[in-house]
Amino acid sequence: MRGYNIWRPIMLIAVALLTRTLVNSVCLMFGMSPETAGSVAVLGMVVAALIMYNRMMKGRRRR
Repeated sequence: MRGYNIWRPIMLIAVALLTRTLVNSVCLMFGMSPETAGSVAVLGMVVAALIMYNRMMKGRRRR
């Protein structure tokens, strides 16, 4: 367990949930229905999590 970092998964989850909340709030502010806003928020959450994961793994790749 020497190379395991507990903060990486916590940051990944935090960024995904904060992105979902922010996108959902913005979509509701612009007048979307709650179901559509939730779907767009989940899509934004997945995209943010993938981008965050790729940025975290960039330095760990073998050359």
